[in-house]
Amino acid sequence: MKDKNLGFIEGWLSIVINTALFFVKFWAGTVTGSVAMVADAWHTLSDTLTSVVVLVGFWIQKKPADDRHPFGHGRAESIASLVIATLLAVVGFSFGKESLARLVNRVPAAYGTIALLIFVASALIKEALAQFSIWAGRKINAHSLIADGWHHRSDAVASALIVVGGLASSYAWWIDGVLGLIVSGLIIYTAAELLMDVSSSLLGQAASPELERQVKKLAEECCGEQAGQIHHIHVHKYGDHVELTLHMRVEPTMTVEQAHQIATAVEKSLREKLSVEATVHIEPS
Repeated sequence: MKDKNLGFIEGWLSIVINTALFFVKFWAGTVTGSVAMVADAWHTLSDTLTSVVVLVGFWIQKKPADDRHPFGHGRAESIASLVIATLLAVVGFSFGKESLARLVNRVPAAYGTIALLIFVASALIKEALAQFSIWAGRKINAHSLIADGWHHRSDAVASALIVVGGLASSYAWWIDGVLGLIVSGLIIYTAAELLMDVSSSLLGQAASPELERQVKKLAEECCGEQAGQIHHIHVHKYGDHVELTLHMRVEPTMTVEQAHQIATAVEKSLREKLSVEATVHIEPS
């Protein structure tokens, strides 16, 4: 099985399962009058949207760079993720407001046995889907799949909370409103986490200490002492396409040709070992 196929399988499987769960949960929440159940249904639908982004990301990665987009089209996925995260935040605040109104007006909800069984099944299904997504993401080194898996897991936790609330509803009228606030908080937290991750990537991130260590080690292995002090490492991500720039100090007595050969060797090594397109700026030590 090819790596890309595994990503498409996870995406389509997630879309089909989450869409089906949304309709069933929404029906259960509407019938019982539970704002927490309805909020959780929309949380499940948000997983469908996230999986659509995963599919779009894998599809975009196939498009080659062109004159207008010399670094490829990988950041289109990040832009779509920003839109989805914003919509998630709106949904979360909306249900939080409705849950708070229920608490103020002392509105209870009646949980039926069928509704509770639906949410038990949902919690189990979503945790299984989370396990598969995280496994697939680690297998093919796809962070979007791992993030999608954690999104599924947050929905599984939310469904489990609904079940707990249903079992306790006969003893506490306020349980539905409180659980509605908790589920709303989960939605808002997921949106905020996605916004921060995507924004950080778009704004540009510093190279991690581990990446710096790898870059310096590979430069030393390929050129020995000729590869002088490396600094000013910058990483520019465009989806799967990663550009890396760095400064390297060499002996000032080197000829331009010698310095160029060292820079080319380092760039080739980083391309082959780390799968990044590197640009080395040479300067005298």
